[in-house]
Amino acid sequence: MCSGKIAVVAVGGNALIRSPGENALEQQYEAVKETASHVVALIAAGWRVVLTHGNGPQVGFILRRSEVAKDAAPTVPLEYAVGDTQGAIGFMFQNALCNALAAQGFSAIRVVALVTQTRIDPNDPAFSTPDKPIGAWMDHETATRLAETQGWHIAEDSGRGWRRVVPSPAPLEIIETPIIRDLLAQNVVVIACGGGGIPVWRDSNGMLVAAQAVIDKDRASALLACELNAGMLLIPTGVEQVAVNFGSPQQRWLSQLSLAEAEALLQSSEFGAGSMAPKIEAMLTYLRAQPQGLGLITTPQGISRALSGNGGTRFTC
Repeated sequence: MCSGKIAVVAVGGNALIRSPGENALEQQYEAVKETASHVVALIAAGWRVVLTHGNGPQVGFILRRSEVAKDAAPTVPLEYAVGDTQGAIGFMFQNALCNALAAQGFSAIRVVALVTQTRIDPNDPAFSTPDKPIGAWMDHETATRLAETQGWHIAEDSGRGWRRVVPSPAPLEIIETPIIRDLLAQNVVVIACGGGGIPVWRDSNGMLVAAQAVIDKDRASALLACELNAGMLLIPTGVEQVAVNFGSPQQRWLSQLSLAEAEALLQSSEFGAGSMAPKIEAMLTYLRAQPQGLGLITTPQGISRALSGNGGTRFTC
């Protein structure tokens, strides 16, 4: 069944939390199950799938629990918290995909969640300008108080409230790409690059050293898609199509965008910096390296329609 081209499917960490009051792990798993049921349609259509995922809210929750319990248990460094989310969210998707595949008669297809490292530059300027939102949204007063008492950096996030922010360096290499490629060749569905991958850099002896940061999952997913020569980069999100003049009376949905059109809109600041812009940037990175590839942005529920050309926004050269 999984004998065709490779598709990288990049699911956001925010997509697992349907509303501010639905952030318990059991509720996140329900969101994972729904997404998994739609990803199976991709597998059934013959695509070999690598599913990646974000971890913004979840990694922040882990750090906050660690800070609250610091007098009773050792605190969790950021890079280890990223690893924790790879295990927990990876398990959710692995379990949900196994069950969804079995329900559709594909129980022979195996699924594995792979702890993944992403190489970065330790001198990346992102370390001096933290801007990656993690954890919960807060009002300004609460965020300011926690910044003062916990030493956080904070920033307003896309009009939805204030959040803690951490460094987010550019991904340069997915360390486990050869292993992912081998697993795909064995028709295994792979869950990888959780939270953008655990950030690491190489010292003068070539040894991998972990860094305290959270890599953007869209940027890491685009890099992985390029390294795998993937035939498609699919980013499920909260809207079925990309729009211009989003939220205004002049809003217009886009069913197709060329690389040149997408680049022009991005440079004109048409897309929100904390919402659609990183997804468009990921599509540009992917298509520049894979000009014959297909990029899709749609909702999880819209995946089947988008594959058939009846929904979503299609990105091509």
